Amino acid sequence: MFEQIKEEIKASYYQDNFSNEGQRFIAWYLRNIHLRDMVEAKDDITDGTDDKQIDAIVIDDEKNSVFILQGKFIGGDKIDAEPLREVLSSWVQLRNLVRLQQVGNNKLKRKLSDVARALEDDYEIAFELITTGTPTIAAQNDLATFQQQLAELSEKDDLICTISIIDSDEIRRRYDLALEKENPLINHIIDLSAGHFMYETLANTQVAIGALPLKECIKIPGIKDGTLFQKNVRQSLGLSNTVNKGIRQTIYGDKHKDFFFFHNGITAICNKMEKKDTQLRLKGLSVVNGCQSLNTILSCSERVKELEDTYVLFRFYEIPQRDRADRISISTNSQSAVKPRDLRSNDKRVLNIKKQFEQKYSQGYFITKRGEVPPADKSKELVLDFSDLGKFLIAWHSQRPNISYSETKIFDKYFEQLFKREYKPENAQALNFFFQEILKTWSKENPLGLNETLLAMKAYAPYHHLYAVGMCFSISNNQAERVPFPSRCYEKANKEGMITELIKIAGVSLNMALEAAANEPQSQNRVFSPHNWIKAKSCLAGINGAIRNYFSMLPLMPGGQEIKGKLNKMLELKPDDFEYRWASD
Repeated sequence: MFEQIKEEIKASYYQDNFSNEGQRFIAWYLRNIHLRDMVEAKDDITDGTDDKQIDAIVIDDEKNSVFILQGKFIGGDKIDAEPLREVLSSWVQLRNLVRLQQVGNNKLKRKLSDVARALEDDYEIAFELITTGTPTIAAQNDLATFQQQLAELSEKDDLICTISIIDSDEIRRRYDLALEKENPLINHIIDLSAGHFMYETLANTQVAIGALPLKECIKIPGIKDGTLFQKNVRQSLGLSNTVNKGIRQTIYGDKHKDFFFFHNGITAICNKMEKKDTQLRLKGLSVVNGCQSLNTILSCSERVKELEDTYVLFRFYEIPQRDRADRISISTNSQSAVKPRDLRSNDKRVLNIKKQFEQKYSQGYFITKRGEVPPADKSKELVLDFSDLGKFLIAWHSQRPNISYSETKIFDKYFEQLFKREYKPENAQALNFFFQEILKTWSKENPLGLNETLLAMKAYAPYHHLYAVGMCFSISNNQAERVPFPSRCYEKANKEGMITELIKIAGVSLNMALEAAANEPQSQNRVFSPHNWIKAKSCLAGINGAIRNYFSMLPLMPGGQEIKGKLNKMLELKPDDFEYRWASD
């Protein structure tokens, strides 16, 4: 693995953007394992003078997690406990963010502002020591101690933290899985001599049911990166809920031998199951119920390795049929709480939007459930996801794109405000069309010349771009306090052949607003954080001001008078084409 990475980081991207092999190694890991794009990876790196043992920070809004990375790119076979202690020291310093911001380098200061906001939203912290070597026995012993200490501190501070070593073998496994972008195939062999199993054929299906030692569970690949749970209705919900806290307490407590009796069990399916001597060979393995438990067990891996006579109920089914596997996944998870978006998917108002949308567009499809795949005969341009619609609505109608990144807030706190009324399908599709056009400009070619810092916020900033499109109409018609109907905006822009120009104006204005905010003087020991700016309501005034400046400067540009005339014609709407903003705060 070391030689492969050493060869791959010779590429111009790594050589041109990072000053040493340590930084290039972390950038390679971000690109190939965390699947960050070129701009995001560069933005995540904090390595350098005064990095305080933090080489990179990744804010993952999908997983509600903050990943703190420390890398050791070495050619030797072994690493001792010292790098692990460096990781722990970064945790000690993170407990005092104010102090750490004062003494850290500028990139770290900016990232810590993002970390502080993430912690306010109850994100978990995952420390990863990434190394091309193999940890010594001393390092493994320290890892066990640190995992237990973090578990105890998490209970006291109500801040969930985990720590793990990503060694050469684990890097290889994650790298191989990342290459299989869709439906990676996981094969695994269970050591039957370690557990107690029975085998039956039920409904023409091979079934293995038994007690598997917890120490064997952590050997199953694909837990941490989620690939083991492809067919589950949801991924890990984190370690902070009551059930997962109880699992950790049992593992570290004196009742760990009763784990089997406390736990409901784990269900796994596979394409092929074969018993041979003392081995159970599983091909195409996927856990459909037990994602939360396995992630929690893995977070206590070093403690788990020490446990004797501690088992969990495991059910393995040979289910090659995809539709049958999906039904099993849904049924086995029905007893657990799911995300707010999942709970809303069967709401009568959402189902009514789906009905109206698909009646309006015969080639369209409205996705209501996470993981749902539209039929192959539907038009991609007319496929709209319920989650995306919620994000569009709060950005356009509530004029709060700074909240669009948070599914929890949209489908929990603000759901009643956003979905309390019937919503015309032509408005929904207009927002869908606009956003599709916006995303075309957020490509690596960067046709609008957006600031690199802005491109690094692709998870948030395109919703501000959509907001800016709507504000172009509101400001031009002196209706800054009211919101235009998306369908009327799209009709006018499409009729005048000005969609591309409109998207450009909105994007350039967003870019101007960010750069203006970055150039504002900061108070002592404060560093401007683009991520905090994009998530704050105050950024909206900057975007509005930038749009007004663009309109006023347009006549001075080459060909500006002609563009101004076409723009005025396209932006002109009637008062009845506007409504008041939907309240969300």
